[in-house]
Amino acid sequence: DSGIPLLNYHGDIGLQYNPIAISQWGLGNYNLWKDTNSNKRYNNFIKVANWLVDNLNKNSNGFYVWMHEFDWVYKQTLKKPWYSGLAQGQGLSVLIRAYYETKNEIYLDASEKVYKSFLHNVNQGGVTAVDEDKNLWIEEYIVDQPTHILNGFIWGLWGVYDYWLLTKDKNVKVVFDQYVKTIELNIHQYDIGYWSLYELSNLRIKMRASTFYHRLHIVQLKILYKMTNIKKFNQISNKWNNYILSKKNIYKATFMKILFKIFYY
Repeated sequence: DSGIPLLNYHGDIGLQYNPIAISQWGLGNYNLWKDTNSNKRYNNFIKVANWLVDNLNKNSNGFYVWMHEFDWVYKQTLKKPWYSGLAQGQGLSVLIRAYYETKNEIYLDASEKVYKSFLHNVNQGGVTAVDEDKNLWIEEYIVDQPTHILNGFIWGLWGVYDYWLLTKDKNVKVVFDQYVKTIELNIHQYDIGYWSLYELSNLRIKMRASTFYHRLHIVQLKILYKMTNIKKFNQISNKWNNYILSKKNIYKATFMKILFKIFYY
């Protein structure tokens, strides 16, 4: 009734407010407003920004996050309320645009609160995992053993980038560069010779990306190349694009994805 979209998961979960989906809808309306100058699109965007401000709450460690108020089965069941590095990044991107367009301090204040969650380890209540090589990862799902979901990491990273563009804070740029370095050093781990992986985990059968997410990886890496001028991102993007030109690769990846679902879900 308030104009905020609900995501229909069907089954036991049903209709739910998902901060990630809401933020993406807000960003979509923002882009459409920029293209068309439609008041409806602008109002939708601002509604989302206001919802994000109103629904930003402290977690048990005192960091401001957007909670998902439903259980979600991943490697382990995420019990409500749970939060996500992806949600933090996407929401940050909305709030920064809202502040840029309106100069309303409530959006800047919320942005500052959200950004702090990136500066702390998942064990401390933040959304960043630190591996044995001191690499920094933004975690889409906070689970006991971080799984480093690629698309969620990159989308979360763009929120940090937007925050740096707004603040011009050199310390934020350092954090952004550390995240980028992690992807640059580890992107090869997602390449299985004919397809990309959705995540990195210790499961016997690796979780292949669906065709949708494989295509998304290709686009995300192309954008990362444009943002950073790191050639490896462009090279891997082109390589993965070649993978999807082969029907054999698509069938093989789909079969292994089904096998993964059977054994682990």
